[in-house]
Amino acid sequence: MRDVTAGSETVSELLPLVFADPGAARARAEQVLQAAPPPLNASVAHQVLGIWQRDFGDLRIALGHLRRARDLAARAESADREADVLATLGVALVHAGRTRQGLTSFERGVARGSGHTRARVLYRRAYVWWVLGHHREALEDVRRALPVLRQVGDDIWTARALTLRATVHLALGAVDRADADFTAAERLWDTTGQEHDKADAVESRGLAAFRSGDIPAALRLLDEAEERYAKLGTPTYMLSIRRCEVLMAAGLAPEALAEADTTIAFLDRIGGQSTRKAEVLLAAARAACSAGDPHTAVARAAVAVRLFAAQRRMWWETHARLVLTEARVAAGRRSGRLVADAAAVAEKLASFGSPAAPDASLLAGRIALALGWTADAERHLAVAARSRYGGPPQARVTGWAAQALRARAAGSRRGVLEACRRGLDVLDDHRMTLGASELRARTTAQGAELAALAQEVGLAQGSPRRLLEWSERWRSTVLSAPPTRPPADPALLSGLTAYREIAARAEEARMEGRPVPALERERRRLEREIRSRTHHIRGAAPHGGDRFDTVRLLDRLGDARLVELAVVDGRVHVLLCGQGRVRRFAGGPLTEAMAEAEYVQAGLRRLAHPGAEARLPLVEAGGRRLQELLLGGAAQHLGAGPVVIVPPGALHRVPWALLPALRERVLSVSPSAGSWLRARETEPPPGGRHVLVRGPGLATGGAEVPELTGRYGTATVLEGDDAQVPRVLEHLDGAALAHLAAHGTFRADSPLFSSLRMADGPLIVHDFERLARSPYRIILSSCDTARLASVGADELLGLVTALLPLGTAGVVASSAPVNDAAVVPLMLALHKGLDAGLSLAEALRDARSALPGDPVHQATGWAFAAFGAA
Repeated sequence: MRDVTAGSETVSELLPLVFADPGAARARAEQVLQAAPPPLNASVAHQVLGIWQRDFGDLRIALGHLRRARDLAARAESADREADVLATLGVALVHAGRTRQGLTSFERGVARGSGHTRARVLYRRAYVWWVLGHHREALEDVRRALPVLRQVGDDIWTARALTLRATVHLALGAVDRADADFTAAERLWDTTGQEHDKADAVESRGLAAFRSGDIPAALRLLDEAEERYAKLGTPTYMLSIRRCEVLMAAGLAPEALAEADTTIAFLDRIGGQSTRKAEVLLAAARAACSAGDPHTAVARAAVAVRLFAAQRRMWWETHARLVLTEARVAAGRRSGRLVADAAAVAEKLASFGSPAAPDASLLAGRIALALGWTADAERHLAVAARSRYGGPPQARVTGWAAQALRARAAGSRRGVLEACRRGLDVLDDHRMTLGASELRARTTAQGAELAALAQEVGLAQGSPRRLLEWSERWRSTVLSAPPTRPPADPALLSGLTAYREIAARAEEARMEGRPVPALERERRRLEREIRSRTHHIRGAAPHGGDRFDTVRLLDRLGDARLVELAVVDGRVHVLLCGQGRVRRFAGGPLTEAMAEAEYVQAGLRRLAHPGAEARLPLVEAGGRRLQELLLGGAAQHLGAGPVVIVPPGALHRVPWALLPALRERVLSVSPSAGSWLRARETEPPPGGRHVLVRGPGLATGGAEVPELTGRYGTATVLEGDDAQVPRVLEHLDGAALAHLAAHGTFRADSPLFSSLRMADGPLIVHDFERLARSPYRIILSSCDTARLASVGADELLGLVTALLPLGTAGVVASSAPVNDAAVVPLMLALHKGLDAGLSLAEALRDARSALPGDPVHQATGWAFAAFGAA
């Protein structure tokens, strides 16, 4: 290595190095200062240390270094050196919230510099204008800087200027211009060794992908940028802000809030940039609002507003005021003052050219409607509705929501339904660009208001068929098409293998009474990695999947009845389908039904253990109350044939076989009527292969499996060391019938990590999604395998819903913990019925009636349900 104090030319190499390898630049700058260098060299070294502290450390220390660098440059009588330091100092002052001082430093820098140096100063001032939200000024300074930087062949600073201009274009909603600049900048970065700048370019491409509506690509690029930053050892705050934005658009608001709060704590700990803290607070407020926590949102947004105002950042302050107003409305506040606040914010955002302006107009219109100010509401909603024909999906949905509210206020039912249909079509196309079932499910929350408005109209029209169609329009849409199969990604497969190993070791340690914190930390890390990689998967094509057809449903039902429960304004409406028509009956309040279902589930958990016989009458009484709330008068019109229940997500845990009117019936459950239709029309695979799997640790040892082995002489039996996940998946793929006796675990916090315990660790939902075709019929002889998490608008995530779009036509699973010993006779009786040619629902009905009459066996029979139509 050459002597870093040999001369100004060598020392000046430290400045490019601080953006290529910040840690190495810091160490070398400290070496320079230890050698008592002349003022010019010392100025460079202090500037490098100031940049490092500004971007990755303590701003107060950064300002000290940069002021020292400025003074040393003046002593060296180098105007260009002084101008360069004044620009760096100006950036640091603005980030510290001292906006006026920062802009003054830039004025002096522009005046002192000439030629190439002045162009670099103008670029950095453009960056500061962007931070402050002065986009036109930023574009003007870049316009002045770029020709000079290109003329002298400064590829690094030209690429930085192009990246900045692209970022400003994104803030103004000009995605095509931004993409062109990002592409040009990336070509230049490929010719340099600026690793930190390259990472920043990848991050910027992620932002561009997000703005264009490509969430999987955005998540992949942001993760790639994070990996690059990690290799350099340089934390970044903008990355967290951008990831929060993408996570919220993907329906992952709690994860976004957690990321933002972690970053805020880190900035507080290191005394980091005040400007960045304000931006992260704004991201946290948005995330809290999306996560249904308005009080946290108000607190975060209020602090962000104060910080932005003190920093003279009007563009940012206005966006923070929008979130603050949204949060106050979500917390239940309604007033003329809030209408005025939202309208003023909308006007300012429009003057800035911000894509968020329609959201503010929609908010003003909503508040005005709630107050009965119809003329004001129409004015604001009309402005918001202009966005329905252009821009990213979220902006168009905002426009259609505004148009639907306008039509409702005008009394036009047809107008409401047309706007709802068009808005949900936009979301359908967007949803199908997502390959991961979790993201598809969670993004449906954006259409919840449109679906609810359409249901209200269907109910008001007195048309049960119309209400059914709109209930189906935005229910279980994630099941309308299979998720995109994860690619043969070695990192994903390696992560799944490592996850199983760590989870198995943790389970073994718990059983032996050994501590598991380190193993649990590693398990959580692997879960985050697996989720992240699955989120990168793109959908096959933008289309809406299968569309629901009422005529087809009524035709396929035959002598069966399908009962779909729709929830409108908090009340359950029972839609009874059969005999060529749809009838509506009144149910009870949803909250009462949910509370009763939880009470009954608690009773079933108790009845799974001997000695709780006194609970049986209470559980049966709960079943009668649930019938009143959920079936109402429809219970008397179910006919004599099979019954299919389609509950909303909030009621998926109801043990339907417990309801008196359903107890003796052939009964199946489906997440949607459309899902039942697809299952009904699914053909079994050729060959009729049977697979029996017995996992470890069951109290009975999976005692039904040996007996079933004798019944299905040609079945593949996997037990002991053979029951490892890769081998189990290999044999499940395309099987006609699979029986899995294993411990089941439901994960409410992360439903796609719900699992069945195999010999080498957990078999999770992500594993099933890798199957080319899941078994036609699958019996899960396990606890809690029918438990699901309600997410998005009315979506359910869990093991059962993962199987149905993958080729499974019927599943038997339990919604509660069950008694292992009582499960064995139920399973044997179930298979006896299947062997006689019955469907899963028919065989399960007969199996329940064949059980002993004691409470433990009765509770076990009620806990299991047949899903689908096989």
